[in-house]
Formats: sequence, C-alpha cells, structure tokens
Amino acid sequence: MTNILNTYRAFSLNFESGNIIIGKTQLNIYDVIIIILKIIITLVLMKLSIKVFSYSIDKIIKRHNKSIFSIDGKKSKTIGALLKSIVRYSVNFIGIIIIINFIFGNVISSISIAFASIGGVAIGLAAQNIIKDIINGFFILLEDQYAVGEYIKIDNMEGIVESIELRVTRLRDFNGDLHIIPNSLITKITNHSRGPIRINVEIKIAYEENIDKTIKIISEACEQFSKENEDIIEIPKVTGVIEFSPNGTTIKVTGKVKPMTQWDNENRLRREIKARIDKEGIIIPGTKIEVIK
Repeated sequence: MTNILNTYRAFSLNFESGNIIIGKTQLNIYDVIIIILKIIITLVLMKLSIKVFSYSIDKIIKRHNKSIFSIDGKKSKTIGALLKSIVRYSVNFIGIIIIINFIFGNVISSISIAFASIGGVAIGLAAQNIIKDIINGFFILLEDQYAVGEYIKIDNMEGIVESIELRVTRLRDFNGDLHIIPNSLITKITNHSRGPIRINVEIKIAYEENIDKTIKIISEACEQFSKENEDIIEIPKVTGVIEFSPNGTTIKVTGKVKPMTQWDNENRLRREIKARIDKEGIIIPGTKIEVIK
C-alpha cells in the first residue's frame, strides 16, 4: 500500500499547463502531441518523396532509352535501381535525423545523451558492414559483373537479378523466392547471361529403329527449327548416340542461342523433333505392361 501511495505522489498531471511529473522527470503533454504530429508528417513526406523521386527516375530512364544516345537496356535498369536505392537511403537517413531532433530536442538532456551514446556505439558497429557493402557494390557496378534482368548464380543461389542497391542485391529464383544478399558477402558469381548459351536436347528411340535414319530426320527438324527462329546463334546439330539404356538408345542434340532464351528454345526444339519423328513413324520407347492370361 505504501508503494502505491509513493507512486501516486510521484505522478501528477496539470491539465491547464499540460505538465506531467513522473518522479523527477517532467514532460509537457501538449509538446508530446506536437512532436507526434511532426513525426507523422515527416514519415508521410518521406514516403511521398521516395515515390516522387522513383517515378521521376523511371521517366528519365524511359526517355533516355528512346533517345539515340541510349545505353544497353539492362544497364539502364541497373542504373535506375541504383539511383532509387540512393534516394531511398538518403531520404530515410535525413528523415531519421529530423525525427531524432524532434524527440531529443524537446526531452530531458540526460536521456538524449544516454541515447546518443548507445546509438553512437550501434552506428559505429553497423557502419563497418555498411561500408563493406557499399564498396563491394561499387566494384560490382564498376566491373559490370552483372546487371538487372540477368540470370546469375551467387554462391549456391541462382535466379534473375531484380535490383542492385547500395547495400544489397535482390535475386529472384525460379520458385519465386526473393533472396536479399548483402554486397559484402558476394564472393563468387557465375553470370549465365553473357554470350551464347548452349542448349541440350536428348531423344530416346527404340532399339528396333534405324539410328542413321533417325539422325537424318532429327537433323532436318533442327534445320527447319533454326530457319524460323531468330534466337539461334549456332544451329542445333546431332552430336551422336550418348547412351544405351535398358529401354532404348539416346541421341543428343546441341546448339547455341541468345542468353535467357535457352529454356524456351529447348522446349520448342523438343516439340519440333517429337512432331517430326512421329510423322516418320519413329517409335519412342515407353513402359509396356503385358497381361498374360
């Protein structure tokens, strides 16, 4: 009971002046409300500023792509993503400084000093990794290691680059998962989007079929497929028989296509070859079940 009375005596509120006394700490409720309103307005302005700057960057990039002095589309997307990242970090940094000033410019100096000390230590520790991220990200862009829209592999993660930012690279894999990788952790990169990409198609035929005849039919299908396809860099050719399995002979076809088109072209080539060998009556082995009565 005594503790409750002591707590009650330590707390007092004056509605006319708006002063709140909690122990030895004194605050003004009206000042607190004004600070909260300022913080809300600042947060809204931060969000609007980021949207406006991002929209302006998109417009500038689109206008540049239509000009006669435009650069590669992937590079322009990369530059746009980087500029958006710089804007976002800059606006957030300035906004946080303003909000901290609102709060600690109106409260007890001892709390402000304590928070500043703790914050200074935390910022000092975090700054080391941030600087590493920014420096590594700078060299990624300077050396043109990869660009937005390219298919790459970073260590054991692979997918399409969605954005390259000051601190992180965002990678979307083929399952739809988004990997956010700090630039300082990127040590080994495999870029699958630079230069011609090899396509591989394997066709299995029954042992009863004539291999030479089948290879000729497949070669004709490959030539026809290449005539109608602008993605082809090296016409697909039969490399030969690569396997004798229990249920048939496997023939391999390889060629080269433009980057990022390999999956679609492999599917289309399989469909073209399948239609052609079906037309010629070539048998593709399958599982057979014989019922003996």
